[in-house]
Amino acid sequence: MHKPKSSSASLPVQSLALDQQLCFALYSTLLGLNKVYRGLLKDLGLTYPQYLVMLVLWERNDLMVSEIGERLFLDSPTLTPLLKRLEAAGFVARNRSGADERQVFVSLTAAGKRLRERAVAIPGCVAAAMECSPGEIDLLRSQLKDMRSKLYKNAT
Repeated sequence: MHKPKSSSASLPVQSLALDQQLCFALYSTLLGLNKVYRGLLKDLGLTYPQYLVMLVLWERNDLMVSEIGERLFLDSPTLTPLLKRLEAAGFVARNRSGADERQVFVSLTAAGKRLRERAVAIPGCVAAAMECSPGEIDLLRSQLKDMRSKLYKNAT
């Protein structure tokens, strides 16, 4: 990764102002988004990270923990407590592979599959809270995915 050369003469004075930081704009936006999700997910008995795990499993059931982690950009020590709580709630089952005890597969239970039906309205509710058109949301999602890709590529 190439770090830009900087000198105090070439940077504008407001470059360290909080409201000029892209990271703060993203962070504070995510706080608002999490508040919206918290209200919506409360009735489902899920936290936002648990909801993300369920989204992955609703797309493709019976995945290894490592596959879920790759999809969500989470490591196993972060993901394992989430999975344990989802298992305790009766939404998923974790089973060790017979071929390799180190591999743990996660699958939806009947209750986890039924929960999907109750969650189907959540994306529309979030879109309504954002007060964005579908096209605006699609553009923003595309821009954020592109930015994420570049950040991961350039992270040290």
